[in-house]
Amino acid sequence: MPKEIFNREYEFLQRDLLLSFEEIVRLTRVFRDLGVGKVRITGGEPLLRRGVETLVSELAETGLDDLTLTTNGSLLARKAAELAAAGLNRVTVSLDSLDDAVFAAMNDVDFPVTDVLDGIEAAVDAGLTPVKINMVVKRGTNSDGVLPMAERFRGTGNIVRFIEFMDVGTTNGWRLDDVVPAQEIIDTISAKYPLQPADPNYKGEVATRWRYADGAGEIGVITSISRPFCGDCTRARLSAEGVLYTCLFASGGIDFREPLRSGASDDDLRSIITDVWEGRTDRYSELRSGVTVNLPKVEMSYIGG
Repeated sequence: MPKEIFNREYEFLQRDLLLSFEEIVRLTRVFRDLGVGKVRITGGEPLLRRGVETLVSELAETGLDDLTLTTNGSLLARKAAELAAAGLNRVTVSLDSLDDAVFAAMNDVDFPVTDVLDGIEAAVDAGLTPVKINMVVKRGTNSDGVLPMAERFRGTGNIVRFIEFMDVGTTNGWRLDDVVPAQEIIDTISAKYPLQPADPNYKGEVATRWRYADGAGEIGVITSISRPFCGDCTRARLSAEGVLYTCLFASGGIDFREPLRSGASDDDLRSIITDVWEGRTDRYSELRSGVTVNLPKVEMSYIGG
């Protein structure tokens, strides 16, 4: 969220335009009835949402198989124990560099890497494991940090996932030349610590898994540029004000706030979800071209990861 845009003068949504926790939980129950077993709370930065521990507790009571949260880690050290007690299963932490200057350049934040590392340690202590660490790799900016990142978490039980720099939204200055293909990342690490391919944990898993040959754990790579996986996509995204998106690269979605607040029954909501999912045709990453790249898209800070 660039500071030159999201400054003190920026007018964010009024609170009554955001879905209440009750509305989020109700929709989650409807999705659960349709077979959704995993929910991830993302952002922006979800730990800034007042009372997020209450939301975690209420979502945990819906009977999900897996309840996770993605965070930049800045507040995780102070919140990890409470999140675990509320019923959170795991966390994913964004960490694009171990160097403070590079980290700040990648993320435009004003907190140090040590805050994130302290948060990861607190999450481990709280049992929110395995912690997954997401590193977006951008050539010439942090690409020389791939091996140090792998080394930092090798053997810890935590899993680093290296993500090809994606053209999400329109403000991150994406260029194809800045993308480090996943195979190059694998080759870089494997040259020092040999890697072996591992089977996916489940159908539609976004990250391709690789295990260290010496048994020191695993890493993952997310290949939406070099090897798109649209055909196996099982994800939907619900924004803070109730818009459902079926693609990370979407330019629009379906509003659920209005039906929620105008008396729609659970059957009505199920019908809307089913129609959206069965009618979806989005496969942006498979179709990526000069035309699609320049289409207006939802920003990552708005739609989550």
